[in-house]
Parts: sequence; structure tokens; C-alpha cells
Amino acid sequence: MTSDQNRRKFLGTAAGVAAFTIVPRHVLGGPAYVAPSDKVTLAYIGVGTEGLREMLPLLAAPEIQIVSVCDPNKDAAGYRDWSSNGILNSIRRTLAKPTWWAGADGVIPGGRDAAKDIVESYYAGQRSSDSFTGCSAYADYRELLEKEKDLNAVKIMTPDHLHGVIAMAAMKRGKHVIVHKPIANRLKEARQVIDMARAKGVATHFMPWDANGSMEPVMAWIKSGAIGTLREVHNWTNRPVWPQYATLPTDTPPVPKGFDWDLWLGPEASRPYHPNYTHMVFRGWYDFGGGSMADMGHYSLWTVFNALELSGPTSVEPMLSHNCMISESVSTTIKNDFSFPTASVVRFKYPARGQRAAIDLIWYEGGVRPPTPEELDEDHKEFTPEGMMFVGDKGKILAGFHVDGPRLIPEKRMSGIAAPEPPQRRQGGGADQPRISAGLRQWIEACKGGTQSPGNFVNAWPISEAVNLYAVALRTGRRLQYDAEGMKITNLPDANRYLSRDYRKGWELESV
Repeated sequence: MTSDQNRRKFLGTAAGVAAFTIVPRHVLGGPAYVAPSDKVTLAYIGVGTEGLREMLPLLAAPEIQIVSVCDPNKDAAGYRDWSSNGILNSIRRTLAKPTWWAGADGVIPGGRDAAKDIVESYYAGQRSSDSFTGCSAYADYRELLEKEKDLNAVKIMTPDHLHGVIAMAAMKRGKHVIVHKPIANRLKEARQVIDMARAKGVATHFMPWDANGSMEPVMAWIKSGAIGTLREVHNWTNRPVWPQYATLPTDTPPVPKGFDWDLWLGPEASRPYHPNYTHMVFRGWYDFGGGSMADMGHYSLWTVFNALELSGPTSVEPMLSHNCMISESVSTTIKNDFSFPTASVVRFKYPARGQRAAIDLIWYEGGVRPPTPEELDEDHKEFTPEGMMFVGDKGKILAGFHVDGPRLIPEKRMSGIAAPEPPQRRQGGGADQPRISAGLRQWIEACKGGTQSPGNFVNAWPISEAVNLYAVALRTGRRLQYDAEGMKITNLPDANRYLSRDYRKGWELESV
């Protein structure tokens, strides 16, 4: 029996002996309350490659019980990954079952049947002393939320276009939510998700916070005047590391058996199924993904936005690659407002705020990097494939992609200077418990009435605003003037349609 069942049995017996009123637990603690002694019952929504990869360490967290999984895909069909057997081998190690999925080498696991089996196999083998009656599986998250009455929380690991609608549906029902990046791949939808999180007061956690580095060493140098007045922040990545399709699919292969294509599309417009839309490659499409900045910029820049108080850019300027084709013996540029470019640079201009001067933030992707500064030439070094640089009017700070290992350049500037040690984030667990991220630990505590994680949704608006404006700028190919207070683009009115989406009937946010 579960702890809830035992408690109800006890209270029911006591009520027959003494005349006192039993008040339901949700009345005492609010609709999302989880007693400190209880496990957080969790539904895992989205169990493709990344979903399974992140599920494995979560299984060992004693405070969490995965009670349900959900995915439009029933079977392991059509998944892609960074290696042919990487996830399979990780699952086998986690389950301590070298023969799990015997004979399936080379087939990348995924789908709700595999996820259900992983959960049940792990709990049977590694947590057999726990009370556990099995893991349910659903294709449709709406059915899951309707039927799983004792559910406390959801973790959302779907493609980007479903994050917002699922988070809203869960929070409306008083469920705690943890979600992968982005919060939503439309600016206005992200704002609605964040506003609902604030209004509902449920525990939320936006996972990229866990990977963000510390800005304390950089800010110490900036405040001491080591680089003068900060003018620019540069951040570059080697993403995309997935195909970016220059044309829309024209062939119409059959939908794989067990895959509900309509559910996968969710709020987006109907179109024929094609594998080039799904699984790992969804990131490259404006309708389904958020591009390289949504994929990686959340990990590097959220801490920068917080420290420098960046919010409400006045303009967003894109520079992007394009594709050409020969049509009837004539070379022409392909008109593309459906997929992200292979490479781009996007410049955000942020106004002065308080004692801070105006700042330009420049994002680079697809192998593009800033020009090598003279200071790095002096050190006879080059930029790494990913990194970050802070440019002042009197000097520069170079750091790793996550603001790690910051240093003044050229190296002689560091003579006799020691960078402040970044604070160590509190990790959960001990020798007998799994090592889980500080953010996940704080989210679990918030589910049980503790303080919200610093990575909660309410703190994520400035970075969410930036990554969604980046997508609109690339989609239009135009420099955008932005009114942050009105949340609208002022110089290109037609671009405002990309700030939200046309929801398919039955998928409107009001009805989820």
C-alpha cells in the first residue's frame, strides 16, 4: 500500500473511535501540497532520447516516484542520437541488466513502452522496498492529467512547441512543474506560462539553471574597473550539431506504427508526417524548435542576464546564412521562413539601467565567432569553439561558454591577480543517496512547501524574451525595433505574428 493509503486507513479507523473531523490534506496545504514525509509522485512527459537520458538519474532519487510516462510514440521507431548504443548502454548500467533489450543493439531506445519498462524494472530491482503498484503509460498528456488523480508533479521533456501548453495544463490543475528549455518557443506563450506560475504558486523549475556558471568573478572585475565600462558581451557556440533543412519535405512517408502524429503536432498546424520534423531534428524548425540559442543560450546566458539585469532589448539585429538553388538554369536564393539558418549572428541592444551603461549582447552560432582581439593575438592563442567574452572600453575578460575559468587578457593583465572563487552550489544526496543537481533538490523541497528554486519560471522572463526574439529576427531576416513594455515589434508590424502562434482548434491555451 502507498503511504497515502496507509494514512487514510489509519485516519478512517480513528474517526470511528473519536469524534473529530478529518480535513483533506489538500485543504490544509493547498492544491499542490506534498507532505514532507511523502514522495513526490511524478509524471514524465516526453520519453524520447533526451527524455530517457535524463530519466535515469532521477529514478534513484528517493523523494521522487515516477508513476506515469507519456509520449505520442509507443515504440522505439525512428529515434536518432549522438551515438548508436549510448543510451542503450546507459539504461543497461542503470538497471544492472546487461541483457535489457537483448538483440536490439543499434536500435536507439525511446517511446512510452520502453520508458514504462525502465521505470518498473528499476523500481523492482533497486527500490524493491518502496511501495509501488506499477507505472501507467499514456499517449496524450491531457488524458494523463485527467486520470492520474494522485499526481503531484510533471516533468516535461517533449519537443519545444509542446512545453508551454503542457506546463499551462499542469499548473491549471495545481501540479508542480519542471521543464527543459525553452519554456515556450513563442514569446507571448512564454509570458503566459510565467504569469500562470506566479499566479498559481506551484513549485516550478526551469532546468537550464543547473548548468549556468557563476558571474561573481566577472562582476568583481567589472565593479573594480578592471576593464573600464562594460560595452559588449559575446557568446558563441558550435551549434547546430543537427541538420538544418533548407527546404520543406515533399515526400510523404507513412506514419510509423504506434506513433500518433496528430498528438505530436499538438498546437501547430496540420501537415503530412515526415521524420525530418521529429525527434532530434525538431530543433531546426521555427514551428517545433527554438534554434541554437534556445538549445544552448539558456545554459550560458541566464546567469549573465541576472547579473547585468538585462531585460527588454530595444533592438534585435540578425546576420544569417542563406541557401541557393538552380531553378530552370537560373541561380536563386531560397526563401526560407520555416527553418533556422546554418549559421548566424544576432545582436541585442540593451539600454542603460541604473549605474550600468548600455550593453550590446551578441550571439554567434554555426561556427561563427567574434574577430580575434589583439589581446589574444598577443598571447598567441585563438578562440575555443565555444566561449564568452566581456568587452569594456579599457580591457576584456575571456571565459568558457558557461562563464567558467574567466581571465583578463592578455595574460600579463593577470599578473598578481587572482579571480574570486565561484560559490559552490549545494548538491543533493550523500554517500548513500544519488547526486542530483542543486536545482532539482530545491525544486523537490519547494514541492513540499519549501522556498522556490532560483531556477523557477518567474525568474526566467528576460532570457525567455531574448531567445524568442532571436527566432523572430532570424525568421524575418530584419533588424527589429522592440517595445518591451507593449511586447510588440514597432518597425515591422507583420513580424508580430511570430510572437505568438495560431493554435489548432482544441489546443488553445484557454482550453488545455
